[in-house]
Amino acid sequence: MTSAPLYFDYAATTPVDDRVIETMLTCLGREAHFGNPASSGHFYGQAAREVVDQARRQVADQVGAQPDELVWTSGATESNNLALKGIAQGAGAVGHIITSQLEHKAVLDTAAELERQGWAITRLTPDAQGLIQPQAVQAALRPDTRLVSLMAVNNELGTLTDFAAIGALVRAHGALLHVDAAQAVGKVAIDLARQPVDLMSFSAHKVYGPKGIGVLYVGPRARDGLRAQMHGGGHERGLRSGTLATHQIAGMGSAFALAGQPGDAEHLRIEQLSRRLRDGLLALPGVTLNGCPLQRVPHTLNLCIDSKGYNGLALAGELAVSSTSACNSASNAASHVLLALGLSEHQARNSVRVSIGRFTREADVDQAVAVFRRVLGAAAVALW
Repeated sequence: MTSAPLYFDYAATTPVDDRVIETMLTCLGREAHFGNPASSGHFYGQAAREVVDQARRQVADQVGAQPDELVWTSGATESNNLALKGIAQGAGAVGHIITSQLEHKAVLDTAAELERQGWAITRLTPDAQGLIQPQAVQAALRPDTRLVSLMAVNNELGTLTDFAAIGALVRAHGALLHVDAAQAVGKVAIDLARQPVDLMSFSAHKVYGPKGIGVLYVGPRARDGLRAQMHGGGHERGLRSGTLATHQIAGMGSAFALAGQPGDAEHLRIEQLSRRLRDGLLALPGVTLNGCPLQRVPHTLNLCIDSKGYNGLALAGELAVSSTSACNSASNAASHVLLALGLSEHQARNSVRVSIGRFTREADVDQAVAVFRRVLGAAAVALW
């Protein structure tokens, strides 16, 4: 029987932690907390509501928010849609939105839809290292700028955006800042009580929780101007209607409670593994790093392989890696992020994202380097 390839695609999704699964099971089955959290008139609904409230507190504690500032959604894509469309609809008139060429399609496609409705959209170009600098945002601000939307950690490169510095500029201008933080929890310090962020999107399945559940943080500056996109019952203080998925919510709360913080033992372990992986891969001929080598999280590496004989399919049998984000992979398109960095389409298609996480071990890293070495060696031999 063929063994499964080693998993190096944590940036696409993470396996659900066993401890999270145990929490979710307490909400499934007739002996569990299966009630509708909105059914406040009896025990079953009240018990489910307690589960939801606890999970909301767990997420809030992880990111420095107040529980009543969090809105449950189906994931970061819905959170991004609610943030951008909700603010646009609440503005009363069309205006200007700033984002970047590096964003996830959940932001870029939403911005494109608003552009069709008359909004002016500025898509910032990254610098040579794949970073959106605060001064670029400052230069793009206009009197009618209503919203700036940038991600905290780039999902393809692993590079960091200085959203705190950008938020200070945006706030001084009088606009709102939305941050897509799907890749940031447990990797970047988030304290929404102190950081100048008005809206922030989260997803459970990037942090060892279940798919299909997320959160939008709605700060006090954004609350009155945000319009719901889902109607039908006025749940979540009128911002997102629909029966709450108690088991998914419990799973997200548990996952966030387990996420840790930068500098803890798990984060340091990932840093050590990342150095081992990065040193091993960059020592191979024709392999270079895409994006800034310093301003990044250690979990994600994006590598350009300059080898005419290289074929990414040769890796697939042994390593689960990605040539782009999942959204681009579905359409077989070259990475818009890498193209924005100035890579040619050939270079973009010859790049691979390698991402590690909680269940990656040192032996896995060593085996991955060995697989790359063998594949690149075979490509060189084939060309010769």
